[in-house]
Amino acid sequence: MTQALSDFKKLMDAEEYFQFFQLPFDEQIVNVNRLHILKKFSQLVAKIDAAFPDIEPEEKLNQYREALQQAYSVFLTSTAVEQKLFKVFNEKPKNVVLLSEIESD
Repeated sequence: MTQALSDFKKLMDAEEYFQFFQLPFDEQIVNVNRLHILKKFSQLVAKIDAAFPDIEPEEKLNQYREALQQAYSVFLTSTAVEQKLFKVFNEKPKNVVLLSEIESD
């Protein structure tokens, strides 16, 4: 891999990450799950950075590449609602009463 860590830090779009790492992807999957893939990827990157703070840049990029592939793979078989990566999926709506909360006399 000839890319540099400084080039990686300039990436912004999901497609740019896939192109940077030369990973194949389905545009429809990315369009539907873009934010969720990037959120999962950022979580995995944070784990890599915490676990290997002194890793060489080339190896770090290899780890990041695997993390992006893993994040993408999650959404090939799962949905955003199932993954619950964002706070909104974990909060109970305030204006909804569940049937299980209704008692009868």
